[in-house]
Amino acid sequence: MSQVLLVGSPNSGKSLLFNKLTGLNQKVANFPGITVGTHSGHSRHYPEIELVDFPGVYSLHAISGEESIALDALSHALEAGDVACIACVVDATRLEKGLVFALQLQELCVQYGKRLIIAANMQDVLHKYDLEFDATGLARAMGTPVIPLSAKTGEGLAHLEKVFSTSGQDPAAVINSDIIGRDGNAFRSQAEQLARDFGPKGDLLLKTHSAADAFFLSSVTGGISFLLIMYFLFQSIFTWAAPVMDAVESSLLWLSSLVLPLIGNSIAYDFINDAIFGGLGAFLVFVPQIFVLTLMVGMLEDSGYLSRAAVICHRPLRLFGLTGKSFIPMLSGVACAIPGIYAARTIESPRRRWLTYLAIPLMPCSARLPVYALLISAFIPAEAVLGGWVGLQGLAMFGIYLLGIFAGLLVTALVSRTMDDQGDDAPFVLEMPPYRMPSWLPLLRGAWERSKHFVTKAGPVIFWVTMVVWFLGYFPNQGADLGQSWLGTLGHIIEPVFAPIGLDWKYGVAIMASFLAREVFVGTLGTLFGIEGAQDNVISLSERVQASGLSVESGFALLVFFAIAAQCVSTLAVLARETGSWKLPVQMFIGYSLFAYASALGAYHLVGMLL
Repeated sequence: MSQVLLVGSPNSGKSLLFNKLTGLNQKVANFPGITVGTHSGHSRHYPEIELVDFPGVYSLHAISGEESIALDALSHALEAGDVACIACVVDATRLEKGLVFALQLQELCVQYGKRLIIAANMQDVLHKYDLEFDATGLARAMGTPVIPLSAKTGEGLAHLEKVFSTSGQDPAAVINSDIIGRDGNAFRSQAEQLARDFGPKGDLLLKTHSAADAFFLSSVTGGISFLLIMYFLFQSIFTWAAPVMDAVESSLLWLSSLVLPLIGNSIAYDFINDAIFGGLGAFLVFVPQIFVLTLMVGMLEDSGYLSRAAVICHRPLRLFGLTGKSFIPMLSGVACAIPGIYAARTIESPRRRWLTYLAIPLMPCSARLPVYALLISAFIPAEAVLGGWVGLQGLAMFGIYLLGIFAGLLVTALVSRTMDDQGDDAPFVLEMPPYRMPSWLPLLRGAWERSKHFVTKAGPVIFWVTMVVWFLGYFPNQGADLGQSWLGTLGHIIEPVFAPIGLDWKYGVAIMASFLAREVFVGTLGTLFGIEGAQDNVISLSERVQASGLSVESGFALLVFFAIAAQCVSTLAVLARETGSWKLPVQMFIGYSLFAYASALGAYHLVGMLL
């Protein structure tokens, strides 16, 4: 078994190339920091070759936590002795940037006695604009194979794999001795000369991207387009997912009508009806929204817009002690807080990285999405205003997401003003990747994998929680009176805590259960209502919430509570591992829980005054 190390700078298409070569579905994005760990997989056509995908780095001299991790892993892999070659992926449309790193790697390969192969990606872009790249001349000048290819279309991949499979020459025999020991300026000078001699001629790509940036980075049109794009993202969660959600709900109704009549035992009948269809089924209805959210965020990443959004947000984020680079981990936290925490490694400043850690758990992640969707569908009518262009439910979702973001910024602003300026803040420098059409197949696969992972991760937790909730709520009176069950007795004990925001003991139990994972709230509530309404047909959970008598002000209080409370054990555990201590996660759990309760109480009284 031989290894091929796949390295390169961010935005070079390295992870997409890895996906094509191995058939795996790794996350592909168009901003620095999305790949935060190494991934490995066997070549589809040469199973004896194992490819290892490393995080994108610009140089062998690390300036961020993520680059340090990548370079440490690269050193360990080279010292292990199983490496056949290093494949450096460069963007052929911006050759100079990639060649600086490639020249450094060439020197490293000489030291370890390994082959270097340069994979010149983005040939499809060059063909589109009728530009040419002299791969043969570059290979002769550098003394190393240069393979032109397109990871997007598959052009040149067969040739690349064939080169991987050959033993090649001793690298010391083909590399000029004057490469050894040069400084960074020498590498940059040679990269510039090589790019001028063999790179694509003309500035058509630069002009095209500059014209788009003049619109998307403008202080006026850029800000307006940013808000419109963000609103479109949240409105699509309802608009695009609604038909699939209806189909899932109809399928559950159809399945229940087939299964339940076949069950004669009353206890088994009640368990299947209340816990499986009422609890777990209520959670599955909202999975299509998670798919749409992941797909939309992936489109922003893959198109190159995300880095522009970070630039737009840099100036306002500075007011809260953050930087434009904090925007990328925070937006990653919209899908899940855990990759957002990992992505914060790209922030060079330890102080601002720590502040970003504080903000990420307050970002409205996909685990909160089922709770938001349930409460919004229960209290906000599915109507449109402004000639049908603005949906009220999408507007409400946009608003609750803004609330979480605002809460995160408020916390970082307050904390940053109490911290000493340690003088370790690095300047804000962010690469602007080229605009590209998203690669739809990897995006759809990624959204599907993310949704499947969410179900397989949350499903078992929800199943066991709903089973325990059903057992405690069903006995000792077989569900005849939920209030007199074992769960009802426990619920009445904690009811005074949630009574000030108008919630009865059933909602209190669901909130307490959700401290294991936010999405458990939906399954727990579905089970409780299933037991209480066992004589009814299986109906949507939002209809049961409406029929439960929950007031509008209590519904808004619940939304505010879930927008702020830190209720994800996995996130806290990852945060403890990243910071090396449980001090910050424990402080955040206690502080955000109190903050959430106080904010929910304020929202309850404010909405009550307005109605």
